[in-house]
Amino acid sequence: MPEKSLAELAAIAGGIVRGNEAAVITGAAPLEDAGPGDITFAADRKYFGLLSTTRASAVVVPEGAENAAGSLDLIVVRNPQLAFARIVEVLRPQYLPGPGVHPKAEVHPGARLAKDVSVQAFSVIEDGAVVGERTIIFPGVYIGRGAAIGADCVIYPGVSIREGCVVGDRVIVHSNTVIGSDGFGYARDSGKYVKVPQRGIVRIGDDVEIGASAAIDRAALGETSIGRGTKIDNLVHIAHNVRIGEDSALAAQSGIAGSTKVGSRVQFGGQVGISGHLNVGDDVGIGAKSGVVQDVPSRSVCSGIPAIPHTDWLKAQNIYAKLPELRKKVSELEKRLAEIEKKHDPK
Repeated sequence: MPEKSLAELAAIAGGIVRGNEAAVITGAAPLEDAGPGDITFAADRKYFGLLSTTRASAVVVPEGAENAAGSLDLIVVRNPQLAFARIVEVLRPQYLPGPGVHPKAEVHPGARLAKDVSVQAFSVIEDGAVVGERTIIFPGVYIGRGAAIGADCVIYPGVSIREGCVVGDRVIVHSNTVIGSDGFGYARDSGKYVKVPQRGIVRIGDDVEIGASAAIDRAALGETSIGRGTKIDNLVHIAHNVRIGEDSALAAQSGIAGSTKVGSRVQFGGQVGISGHLNVGDDVGIGAKSGVVQDVPSRSVCSGIPAIPHTDWLKAQNIYAKLPELRKKVSELEKRLAEIEKKHDPK
């Protein structure tokens, strides 16, 4: 494992050292688990209480937190999480295989591999597929006929990138994800389902990351598209002809039904469901487990099933928590009313 001085790490992180610049750091670890030689980080005030008990040799802290850290050696930064991520890249570099085609990989003579591509064992690259420079194809990947993958991508084991689909530069796709599976399109004929041909593609923008076991369906015609910089968590389903803008983030087990348009800088909590043929604007936040059944305007936050403005949902939850008490009071009032009516009944 590499070792660096605190001063060197501060330069990498864009921070300032408070303490011993020559301190040698050999590892990175969480605040509770860090030991001598490790560097860790405290993202915000709620973690400052752990600074007095950590065994770490140094801590990355936000500006203004210096007094909470006692005599610890520090790197002071504006954004501790981002700074620590850069440090981890240096101290704990990821293993990636070198360039070359494994003898047990199957690459069609009509496929085109750019310079320094790595193709590992049991991967299949079909006729007409294109793989860009320095892209890494892990074992067991399938790249279909005419598919195109950009430069500096990492495609992990078990991924399928189906025929004709396009993946941009610096894209990461985690294990067992499928890009370009058929959309869920059927017509009815005399009470039976008839498959509607799915002949479109999926287009993935630059700097997208897709988690494990996600499914992104090809368009019936045209494109299903994911915009530049968007991050998609594990087990997310994106249906045919969906369009997602740039720099959005979708948490695990979310699903978007067909032909819905999602804007840029949108954030979904886990298990969000979006009905088909809707428009979700830019800069929208949707709470976990929400069910969206109508358009969502830009710069709004919603939650619940069906999803409503988040502030209204919070009020509704407050009432919901009091329902047993309210039910008891209503029952008591009904009894009292019945007694009053009986007392004043002229019969």
